[in-house]
Amino acid sequence: MTPLNQIQNMHIKVRGLSVSYGNKRVLTNIHLDLDAGGVYGVIGPNGAGKSTLFKAILGLIDTNAGSIEVLGDKIHDARKQIAYVPQKDEVDWDFPATVLDIVLMGRYPYKGIFNRLGKEDHQKAQEAMSKLGIEELSNRQIGKLSGGQQQRVFLARALCQEAEIFFLDEPFVGVDITTEERIIHILKELSKQGKTILVVHHDLSSVQNYFDKVILLNQRLIACGETNEVFTEENIAKAYGPQLTILHKTGLVK
Repeated sequence: MTPLNQIQNMHIKVRGLSVSYGNKRVLTNIHLDLDAGGVYGVIGPNGAGKSTLFKAILGLIDTNAGSIEVLGDKIHDARKQIAYVPQKDEVDWDFPATVLDIVLMGRYPYKGIFNRLGKEDHQKAQEAMSKLGIEELSNRQIGKLSGGQQQRVFLARALCQEAEIFFLDEPFVGVDITTEERIIHILKELSKQGKTILVVHHDLSSVQNYFDKVILLNQRLIACGETNEVFTEENIAKAYGPQLTILHKTGLVK
């Protein structure tokens, strides 16, 4: 029997997760135990199943097998404690919403169906936008923003939600290095508060600086643990296979 304190410290528990799209198996027999706190880099080649892992844990897609617990509950019961920032191409940028509208969506999980957003909700939205440096954009339509600004808007929504677990799917796509470093700083501060952060990331050269822990994935779990222990040449080779030579040439692996 798992001790109570270990259950409380375990944010995500995955057992035997398998997912297919049609006849194509995308994830096979994934087992994960993710403790509270820490910034996890979810690393693997294109087609490795990184986004699929997120969507399966979040209950957004059907699974073939396995069980998932989040904060000791089924995903439905833990949903308000989870913030999700999807890939940019999954967002309708023509939707007639302002930056403030999007950020305030982070407060919806705390409201009943007939409850309106109040002063406290707007204050938390302003604080989140200020942390990301987008408070002056609050009245802009989201489709009129640069790629980096758009990413910051959705991260601000996640901050506004005050969740326990953050899923960020490629949050650094289209952002400049200054914004990227600002986001990483915020994520590390959140992890110090006991929040658990999972980030799909492609730049292998920054993994050791950015992440406390790493999940190496290529349709199956290659390794999961402290970055300095599992982000090794051997495990990277297992995850990337023939792509590793290309990664060395492009400087993504040193």
